[in-house]
Amino acid sequence: MQSTPNYLWQMDDILGQGATASVYKARNKKSGGEVAVKVFNNVSYLRPYEVQMREFEMLRKLNHRNIVKLFAVEETGSSKQKVLIMEYCSSGSLLTVLEEPENAFGLSESEFLIVVQCVVAGMNHLRQYGVVHRDIKPGNIMRLIGEDGRSIYKLTDFGAARELEDDEKFISIYGTEEYLHPDMYERAVLRKPQQKVYGVTVDLWSIGVTFYHAACGSLPFIPYGGPRRNKETMHKITTEKPHRAIAGVQKREDGPIEWIYELPVTCRLSMGLRVQLESILPNILEADQEKCWGFEQFFAETNNVLQRMVIHVFSLPQASTHRIYVHTYNTENMNAECRRIFENKSSVLSILTCLKNTEGRITQLCSSVYGGSPEVGELQEQGECRRKLQSITNNLSSCSRASEKESILGLMHLEVTKFQDQLQADTSIQRMEHCLQKMQLIYKQFKKRRLQPRLVYNEEQIHKLDKINLGTWAKKVRSIFQDEVVQKYQESLAGHSNRMRLASDVQKHLILVSGYLGACVRDLGSYEESANCAVDRLAQKIQQMSLVPSTKSPPTSYLNQTQVDLALRMLQLRDQMKTVTCELEQNNSVIERLGVTSSPGV
Repeated sequence: MQSTPNYLWQMDDILGQGATASVYKARNKKSGGEVAVKVFNNVSYLRPYEVQMREFEMLRKLNHRNIVKLFAVEETGSSKQKVLIMEYCSSGSLLTVLEEPENAFGLSESEFLIVVQCVVAGMNHLRQYGVVHRDIKPGNIMRLIGEDGRSIYKLTDFGAARELEDDEKFISIYGTEEYLHPDMYERAVLRKPQQKVYGVTVDLWSIGVTFYHAACGSLPFIPYGGPRRNKETMHKITTEKPHRAIAGVQKREDGPIEWIYELPVTCRLSMGLRVQLESILPNILEADQEKCWGFEQFFAETNNVLQRMVIHVFSLPQASTHRIYVHTYNTENMNAECRRIFENKSSVLSILTCLKNTEGRITQLCSSVYGGSPEVGELQEQGECRRKLQSITNNLSSCSRASEKESILGLMHLEVTKFQDQLQADTSIQRMEHCLQKMQLIYKQFKKRRLQPRLVYNEEQIHKLDKINLGTWAKKVRSIFQDEVVQKYQESLAGHSNRMRLASDVQKHLILVSGYLGACVRDLGSYEESANCAVDRLAQKIQQMSLVPSTKSPPTSYLNQTQVDLALRMLQLRDQMKTVTCELEQNNSVIERLGVTSSPGV
């Protein structure tokens, strides 16, 4: 039993051991709370004093959820050795998790994303304080379970850490060889003299190896015989790796190196996440420190992945699930397109009302202009104008059908909302999980009984009952899946197909509306030009008759006041028509946008 003034621990209660220290599980003498104590050995005291004090100083100023907390620095009662009293992570390390049988081919996707999020957040805190860790590996990433049942990973072991800004270099060697940057590996493991200096990106190499290990369950660079037995080939693999390769394996002695550019098929990550990870790993597993990403770009790219939302797609024929990683602004674009349909519908109705009003004004103008006995040329222009007016009217009636789509869009929205409510109320998955948990408990009992040479009578009867119960729970899972899950999936698939067909119909109709409105604007412009010519000629005649008296006619032949008022009203109508045309031209952006909504992304 060892102790400090406030903590005590047993020497056989060891959590981990390194070259310079050992970590034990200890308890607070007053509260009984569990902590981890790091006890340094004699080798650690052979280091320079400033190196010994570096870890204390580092942990004192670091305070982050993803970094193991330092509670106190105390001394043992007998030897007066300094020990670090730290946060105890009860679930071991990331290495412990990877050594579990179910993680032989890497972590599950949800757990891997937690690892990435925690490591990135912890490293971001280190870089804010200008700290380089220099010994990142799964064994130095501790794990505990939060109150919500989710894992929390924390960086630990800052014995090799030191302050270093992005543009600074160092020459001392620290780290674990499988996760060591190739330049440092050459000097520390192969003992080859060199004059190279190292920067903060050596941590990125270690993170890249750690991420690959967590994703695949194995190291990325494996010479024949293993990294520790074939060190020269290990260094060759890491230094000669092509830029886009993320792994290299030598399968026979003195054989060629097989370069790997994609995560293996045994990896448990979805294709959607693999693509994201495969774009990051080559740029941090870069032996040339000048070509390697900096931390700023690394944080930007990893956060770009972590901030995406996951859309789950299940293929019933293939019985496989797919995960698609999209940004929230992608879904916002989809929502914006849907909202734009409603806005365009309102714009169509607004333009329709405007054109109908214009139609009445143009009809009144035409009647006023050609109410008398026009000349032959004016009769031709009148016929042309009326044909254009009829074309506008036809297009207006076509546009009016846009209002018929309002109810369709509204029903689609209500249907989606109803489906979401039904999905939230469904408990099929929870009931299946409950059945599976019961089956797992029975299976564990089977494994225990298998180790016994012989079962007594009572245990044998219980074993038979457990067999029956196992079959019952299995049938219940199958029943829930076949009778509820499959049926609901087929219903939702059919509903989705119907909604997509309706959406396609709305899009096609909006394209037609766009064409109708464009034709309205063109015809109205042409009609305006013809009407203007007729109004101008009539105005000239009125002006001549009102200003030049006739010698053959009596004074009563002068243009009377009614005719003057008619001419003024016609000119006023022409001006109003020009105003309406300008308004329509200003709505060209709306018309053009109607064409954009035909994209399949809506």
